[in-house]
Amino acid sequence: MLSAAVFFTRSVGLSVAQVGLGMGVGSVVGLLSGVPVGRIADRRGPREVYMLTLTVQAVAMAMLVLVHTFWLFTVVVCLTELAGSASQAARGPIVRGLAGPRPAHFRAYLRAAVNLASSIGAVPAAFVVQLDTHAGYLCLVLGNALSFVATAVIVSRLPSLPPVPAPRGSGRRSALKDHRYLVITALDGIMSIHGSVLVFALPLWIIGHTHAPRWFTGSSVLLNTAMVIFLQVRASRGIDTNAAAAHAWRRAGCAFLAGMTLIGLASGTSAWGAVLLILLGVGVHTLGELLHAAGSFELRYSLAPAYAQGQYSGVFRFGSGLASVVAPSVLAWLCLDGGTLGWLLMGGIFLSVGFVAPPVVRWAQRPRRKEAANAAPV
Repeated sequence: MLSAAVFFTRSVGLSVAQVGLGMGVGSVVGLLSGVPVGRIADRRGPREVYMLTLTVQAVAMAMLVLVHTFWLFTVVVCLTELAGSASQAARGPIVRGLAGPRPAHFRAYLRAAVNLASSIGAVPAAFVVQLDTHAGYLCLVLGNALSFVATAVIVSRLPSLPPVPAPRGSGRRSALKDHRYLVITALDGIMSIHGSVLVFALPLWIIGHTHAPRWFTGSSVLLNTAMVIFLQVRASRGIDTNAAAAHAWRRAGCAFLAGMTLIGLASGTSAWGAVLLILLGVGVHTLGELLHAAGSFELRYSLAPAYAQGQYSGVFRFGSGLASVVAPSVLAWLCLDGGTLGWLLMGGIFLSVGFVAPPVVRWAQRPRRKEAANAAPV
């Protein structure tokens, strides 16, 4: 993540525009594999399908060392994104199967571990970027490919999870036809735009619109990462029902509005005033991120049938996946071009999603209650 763009521009020789276009195409294409692979994982067993997707990811990542033209780069990036999306869809039912009665709490531990691992992985990546040699970049790419192989070996030691049978007479509902779940996915997608605020909009805002020092861009993201590592599990406590998850989204919307207001007000203040406002804004924004993630974990699993966790995981990723594609354009238009008022407007959008979440979630869970009643023994 840290060195990909630098590798493609400095080592492969592609232009920034080509890298952006190729990675954007790959992100869109990657969304296509989640649902079909998730369906296969539901029917064949998620562990075996997950191991296969990890193997494909390893091969696709290793193929990056052969890239030397834009078209080959685009093809390989599409392959890596397809494998990555498939991997996430297959991982969903594994998490649900191993998590026991509290999947959201279990998933919170995983998110904290991922952020810690990302921080550790940034160290060798930064070292390679500093060296800025072709050999160094190749070692980094191949090392990343080997990490997928190592993960597949670890996953092979997990217990195999048999497919969950569908209730008699219900068939296997297609997640793409579950319009209630799709509405929840859309709301999650809008809220997921917050993920690009700190890594895309904030650095450009600090450099181009405030008097804060340039080096501060890295410090603000470091604060976010540290808070996720140490507070994600704590923030997920008590969010173990659909109603609690919906209220977590509402609190997240309030936090996003407050955080983005503080960041937006940093423009026009002194250097240290901007630093203080941005630090406070990042802290409050991260609290919203923790609450949104905890609510998403619960809704993602509890609103999906037990026998279709894979394909529903693939559908749920549509929201955040599309958000990552459109977020740079939306944030550039509102926050960077719109100034302080744009930050307030984007925060208001998050707030609106948070406040409509509780009634929408109550509406979405009605069919699940009926299924549970029909499946109960007489």
